[in-house]
Amino acid sequence: MAASAAATSAAAARLSRLAPRYRRPEPTTWRTPGRSRVVVAQAARIEPLFLGIDFGTSGARQVVIDRSERVQSEFSSAYSQHESLDTAWSSALWQLLDAIPADQRRRIASLAIDGTSATTLLIDGDSGRCLAPPKLYNEAQPQSVVQRARQMAPAEHTATAATSTLCKVLAWDEEGLWQGAEAQGVEPAIVHQADWVAGLLHGLWRVTDYNNALKLGYDPEAELYPDWLADQPFAHLLPLAVVGPGTPVGPITAEVAQRTGLPPTCLVCGGTTDSIAAFVAAGVSEVGEAVTSLGSTLAVKLLSEARVDDARYGLYSHRLGSGWLVGGASNTGGAVLRQFFSDSQLAELTPRLAGADHPTGLDYYPLTRPGERCPVADPNLQPRLEPRPADDAVFLQGILESIARIEAQTYRLLADLGATPVGRVYTAGGGARNPVWTAIRQRQLGVPVVVSAQAEAAFGSALLAKQGYALANPPAAVVM
Repeated sequence: MAASAAATSAAAARLSRLAPRYRRPEPTTWRTPGRSRVVVAQAARIEPLFLGIDFGTSGARQVVIDRSERVQSEFSSAYSQHESLDTAWSSALWQLLDAIPADQRRRIASLAIDGTSATTLLIDGDSGRCLAPPKLYNEAQPQSVVQRARQMAPAEHTATAATSTLCKVLAWDEEGLWQGAEAQGVEPAIVHQADWVAGLLHGLWRVTDYNNALKLGYDPEAELYPDWLADQPFAHLLPLAVVGPGTPVGPITAEVAQRTGLPPTCLVCGGTTDSIAAFVAAGVSEVGEAVTSLGSTLAVKLLSEARVDDARYGLYSHRLGSGWLVGGASNTGGAVLRQFFSDSQLAELTPRLAGADHPTGLDYYPLTRPGERCPVADPNLQPRLEPRPADDAVFLQGILESIARIEAQTYRLLADLGATPVGRVYTAGGGARNPVWTAIRQRQLGVPVVVSAQAEAAFGSALLAKQGYALANPPAAVVM
C-alpha cells in the first residue's frame, strides 16, 4: 500500500506540474521541429487543405475543406460489427484517410477529430493499447458507482450522471482494472474516443480537450481539475494535457505519414465532441441561437450568456468563446426510427404524414432500450411505443412528434434554469432533411427552425483544424 500511495503521490505531482503548461497554451509559438526557411518558402506555393473527422454513434465521416471553407471531398465509413470497438474505430480511421484523393492528401496541413461525448477508454498510456473494452457514451454505470460520484463531486454536477466519464472511471476503479495493470508494470490512462483516435496519429496518449473532459469533472471555467477530482487515488490516470478545441497539439508520426501519404508536417489539433462539432459547423454566432442534432440520438446545444449545469436533467455547459454552450443529449432519435423503418420505407411514408396541423395525439417516449440521459437522467426509464396504430404513417408521425416534444421540453427546461431563451434552432444530422418533421418541430418549439447550411460534425472539426493551423503558422508558412 505504501508503494502504491507513493506512486499515486508522484503521479499527482506530475499532473499538477503539467496542467498549468496546457491551461492557457500559447499556440502561436508552436512550430514543427526541423522546418527550414527553404521548406517554408516552397510550401507557401501550395494551398493547404484541412481535414475534419467525425466519429459518431454508428460510423465515421471525413470532410476536407480549403482556406475558403469549401468542401473538397468527403467520405463515410460504417463501423464493422464483427470487430472489437477499438479495432472498428481504427479500421474506420484508416479507411477514411485512404479515401482522400492522393492530390488532396499531400496538401492536408492540419486535422481535428470529434467523438461521442463520454465514450471512454482505459489504455496503456505508453502504447495506447486498450486494457478493457471501451465504455460507450450511453452506457449507464451501476448505482453504487453513481453514489460514489455524488459523494465526490458537487451536487448535481454533470459528472455524477450514470453515463458520465467519471462514473466509467469509477466502475473500472471498483473492478480493480487499473490497479491490476499497474501491478503488471503498465501505466494505465483514461482517454476519450476522440483522444484515442488522435493518439493513433500523433502518438500522444495523454492529451484531451476541455469539451470532452467536462463529464470527467474538468472545470472549463477555471481551466483545471478541481481538488475533489485531483485528490482522488486514480488522478494520475487522467489526461495530463487539457487543451482548447482547435489548439495545435503535434504533428503526425513518421509511421503514420508513411502509411497514409499525409505530409509529415500535418498537424493534429485539439478535438471536441460530435455535437459541439455539429454546432461549430452550423456557424451559429448569436446568443439565443441553437443547434439540434438529429442523428442516431438527439442532442441540443444553445448559445447562452449564462451557464447551466444540472445532472438531474442531464444538462451541462461547455465553454464556447466568451459564452456558454448549454444543452444535453437524449437517447431518443433516429436509432428508434431504424428499429421500425428502412430508408425506403421512410421515403415512402413521409408524403403520407398528416403533418404538423394534424397531430396524432400519440404519447410515446421513443427509446431503443431502457435508459434516458436528458431531459431526465433516468437509467431505468422504459421505452413507450404503444399503442401502435395499424397505419404505419400514423405510427411514424407519432414517433416524430414525440421526439420533437422531448426536444422542446429540453429547451424549455434550459430557460427555466436560467439559460438564454431559444430564438432560432438550426438543425444538423439526417433528420434535418425531413420537411414534415421540421414543421412538426417548429410547431412544438414555437420558434423558427432552419436547416444548417453545413450539417456535418466533420465539417465543424475541419474548421477547428483550420483554426489550429492558423494559430500554429505565420501567414506565409504553409505545411506541405
